[in-house]
Amino acid sequence: MPSVAELRAVAQPASTMDRRSGEHWAGVLYMRKLSIYVTWALARTPITPNQVTGLMIVFGVAAGAVLALPGLWAALGAALLVQIYLLLDCSDGELARWTGRTSITGVYLDRVGHYFAEAALLVGLGFRAAETAPDWYTVAGFAAALGAILIKAETDLVDVARARAGRPAAGEAAAEQIRSAGLRRARRIAAALRFHRIIQAVELSLLAAAAAVVDRIIGGPSATRALVAACTVVAGLQLILHLISVLASRRLT
Repeated sequence: MPSVAELRAVAQPASTMDRRSGEHWAGVLYMRKLSIYVTWALARTPITPNQVTGLMIVFGVAAGAVLALPGLWAALGAALLVQIYLLLDCSDGELARWTGRTSITGVYLDRVGHYFAEAALLVGLGFRAAETAPDWYTVAGFAAALGAILIKAETDLVDVARARAGRPAAGEAAAEQIRSAGLRRARRIAAALRFHRIIQAVELSLLAAAAAVVDRIIGGPSATRALVAACTVVAGLQLILHLISVLASRRLT
């Protein structure tokens, strides 16, 4: 068995750790420091990278189901499940690089996992805001989930379009090569505000937990309902802005 240092040299190469848009801030800040030890333990077992990814999907969807339940502890439990989801999201790729079992199937399952987890959390948040029977907050949660899925589809369809045209996948730099100066400024402002992260799994789970604390203090679901409304607005706005950004960039040229 390798030492942790030997494993880190292979499983966490600079090409992974230095990615500008592919690495989540929580991964850089703390999770990659933890995941390498989990990967070291997993490397001692017969589990495959794709099975780890499958577990990641299970925890992501479970977080959405738990978030739909009432009470502060359910929101905190969902946030914890998302942290495990993120941990497994780091470890599956690390294990694949160490064992040489990288595959297209693994990439596909990883993308599916992100689709499922974010959608499940937004749907769960909508049910949580409704408190009793499904209502318009539930509908808003489903709408936000659909928006989150379509935003990811807009990104993935770039590679689909390029593949069908016989071209390689676009690099990260192509996303920043926007022809319009005004759109470039708007993109930089949006990137600085990072409002789109409200519908991403890690940030959403933490916000939902914070909203649950506020709800406990004020004695009603007002904070959770405000979060649902914000997620719906952000998802709709980001869906449009992201499409414009893709069409205006050089990712499709």
